[in-house]
Amino acid sequence: MAGYVITFSDFDSLFECATRGVYSTRVKIPKNNLWSIINEQTFADYTTMKEGDNIYLFSKRKIYGIGKLINIGNDCKFKNFPEANKPNPYTYDDIRSETLIGDNVWGEDGKELRWICTFKPSPYFFKNGVDMDTVLMSNPKAFKMLRAFQGLSFIKVDHQEDKALMDIILKRNELNLDGQLTEQLIPFNTTYHNKIQEKVEGNNNYTFNPIDFYNNSAMKNGLFRRETTVEISVLYQLASNDKETSMVFGNWDYLSRQVVASPFKPVNWMDKMDIFGYRYIKGYDTISKYLVMELKREEALVSDVDQLLKYVDWINNEYSFGDYSMIKSLLIASNFSEEAKIHAKNVGSRKYTTGLRGESVSEEWNDISLVTYKYDESREKVEFEIV
Repeated sequence: MAGYVITFSDFDSLFECATRGVYSTRVKIPKNNLWSIINEQTFADYTTMKEGDNIYLFSKRKIYGIGKLINIGNDCKFKNFPEANKPNPYTYDDIRSETLIGDNVWGEDGKELRWICTFKPSPYFFKNGVDMDTVLMSNPKAFKMLRAFQGLSFIKVDHQEDKALMDIILKRNELNLDGQLTEQLIPFNTTYHNKIQEKVEGNNNYTFNPIDFYNNSAMKNGLFRRETTVEISVLYQLASNDKETSMVFGNWDYLSRQVVASPFKPVNWMDKMDIFGYRYIKGYDTISKYLVMELKREEALVSDVDQLLKYVDWINNEYSFGDYSMIKSLLIASNFSEEAKIHAKNVGSRKYTTGLRGESVSEEWNDISLVTYKYDESREKVEFEIV
């Protein structure tokens, strides 16, 4: 189970969003008909959203209850209008009749709402929020991403952080959990979900996919202009259970981008893993394997191998606690220098010990894979291949 913490500039905006059960990030429209890095990062943050993930609404130091992403039709995320993935400076009149949430209430701002997600209270959104300091002090070891929540519209947290966040909110609102004190709850109206259902049912024009981002960033040699587009392709194709992609990377229950991978310090100085994930033992909520990826738009160098291995050691210390066998690492690039290939073989291993006392066994880890990417325009799909 994952969680998403969404930030609002004021309580009125938060209240409106909670009442409607629909969220959309306001996107600054590019003037050169090319998506910016920030635009692509925002889109990437939506790619792994799925039904059942929790939603937390945050404004001015406080978090106001818990919601849950729900599917309307086949998904919980959509393009707000059919051409939303094209970085064109539409006017509101251009898209007024086609938007999912761009009616007269949103007005001219509707053109800046490109992607939406749908959710419901679970159990409730509360009018009295829980202070962030109270949250962080409730379970200090559990919170990693929440401590680095700065300058973003929303962040994703893993199951441990999600559980800790839910626990403190429920404890602080225990007297309201029976729903009887309605004056303490933010009301929820299904009207907007019904309107969205009417438009998306049987209509693929609102389906969330990155094809326009691929085409917008693609170059003649199959490379992308930005690493964020490579990031989008990996996350989207894995989250969509694309068989060819899963054959290379495996199947994962949790995937996230730009996950903190260094001791806490000013956010701008923190190292972040491009992609981090894990999977459970089937039928249990026990993690069996962790995933880390380092992505490069062009050729990967020796320094990129070292950076990936730095993240491997971080996961070993922070998540798998000495068991390197739980870690799978991949370096994705357009190609690899010969020096990088040799370096990966020479330094891409770790010796460690399993068991205790008389049962101690010496092991060696070398689960590092080099993977090339190439965009196939004819298939509108990114192809990955292990070197």
